[in-house]
Amino acid sequence: MQFINTRPVERAQTLTQCLRQTGIDVVELPLLELVARPFSVQLQALYSQLFDTQVIVVVSPTAVQLGMKYLQESGIKLSQLQHIKWVAVGQTTAQLLQTYGCESLVPEVETSEGMLSLAIFNNNKNLKKIAFWRGEGGRQFMMQQCVSDQLEVLNFVLYERQLPQKTFIEYQRFMHSYQHNQTYINCISSEASWLNWLLLNQQNFELINQCHYLVLGERLYQILQEYKKKNAMCFNISILESLKASTVLQHVTELQRNV
Repeated sequence: MQFINTRPVERAQTLTQCLRQTGIDVVELPLLELVARPFSVQLQALYSQLFDTQVIVVVSPTAVQLGMKYLQESGIKLSQLQHIKWVAVGQTTAQLLQTYGCESLVPEVETSEGMLSLAIFNNNKNLKKIAFWRGEGGRQFMMQQCVSDQLEVLNFVLYERQLPQKTFIEYQRFMHSYQHNQTYINCISSEASWLNWLLLNQQNFELINQCHYLVLGERLYQILQEYKKKNAMCFNISILESLKASTVLQHVTELQRNV
């Protein structure tokens, strides 16, 4: 059995170390890298609208770092935003927000659906305006839902998400040791990661079909199920509640017992 760690380089190390300490073979093939967009006139205009914004949704640690950096560049002090309610996609993002003195709401399941289930989105008739600190292409489902609910949405695109060029080289190295009878476990954390995995394997459907996928949340599970059905594949899928190393380890350990 081999675990394919597809998390971005800056987030992969903790999971890799946790799994290797228990004797699990891990190969790192990051499917996303996050590249900052420069501060712009458009971002300045968005920051100036935060004074009457009620909620900021922060989707990653990178979004925290860039969002706070550009807040400073906009000339707005964090102390001027004490009216803001913060929502973090997960505990790691929440902990980083806390270093800036910002307490945040965190969903039990670290997905868009999980965040939308928070009481602030369901029991707050006064909620009118919400901002997203995010990367290009991320959290489209959640933003669309907010627009459908008649909320004004401020879209802060702080970084690009792309398949690292280095991963193509690492993938070729990985394929030299690829085994047809091997069990591979693959952690997929977003639709963008899944699409990049398909891109990486566009000449290797066998590996796509050979993996057992650990996916974050029900919506991603349904995306993979649809692909599986459409392409007559037979890979297995399990749902992760979070991307915590301990949670992933628990699932991998259970799968090991069944091999």
